[in-house]
Amino acid sequence: MADLKAGTRLKSTVCKTEVMVVAASESPYDLTCGGAPMVSSAEEAPEGGAVDSAHAEGTLLGKRYVNEAGELELLCIKPGDGSLAVDGVALGLKEAKALPSSD
Repeated sequence: MADLKAGTRLKSTVCKTEVMVVAASESPYDLTCGGAPMVSSAEEAPEGGAVDSAHAEGTLLGKRYVNEAGELELLCIKPGDGSLAVDGVALGLKEAKALPSSD
């Protein structure tokens, strides 16, 4: 489990996905991508890992991913084949806020 703070960059150990933490509470998080733990972007990822088929929905460049409680927000800076999850629960895409109509 890792303590995350805004600006932290992480990468997947099983695909090309890279994310940056936009917002995070003080809680420790078990963050995974493709079913495998993520590591700091400065760390060397182990070779030979594969994306778990149950976690293979992929990530999209420039999209923000949030947990259900809304206390963790990640920005995808490099897309990949694995999907993001925290404590075994998949992260969802953050929806854009609806603008008020200008009648």
